[in-house]
Amino acid sequence: MGDPRRADRVAEAIREQVATFLADGVKDPRIRGFVTVTAVDVTRDLRHANVFVSVMGDVEAKRATFEGLGSVASHLRAVLGKTLRLRNAPEIHFKEDESIARASRIELLLAQVRTERESGVEE
Repeated sequence: MGDPRRADRVAEAIREQVATFLADGVKDPRIRGFVTVTAVDVTRDLRHANVFVSVMGDVEAKRATFEGLGSVASHLRAVLGKTLRLRNAPEIHFKEDESIARASRIELLLAQVRTERESGVEE
């Protein structure tokens, strides 16, 4: 059997390539807003890759962005196959990662608590 860490190395390389592709090469006008690649999970057989992205923007911008990402997935798969020199490039599945939005919301709530404590208003 092969190297058990290979899937992790391939996942990290895919994360870097997808981030670069989205920053530089994507031409789909539906992909708008601030898109960040947060993580990539690759199956052990390297046939499927779940690419977790965080999209900042309103609900309509997120919906349009994920439609655009779905349409560029096959092109991105071909690009990854060539760049990473993989015999079989993994099928790309984009998933929403809300961790950045959740962290932002937590920061906002903590700031509100600090402000209330400083002003002497406690509930």
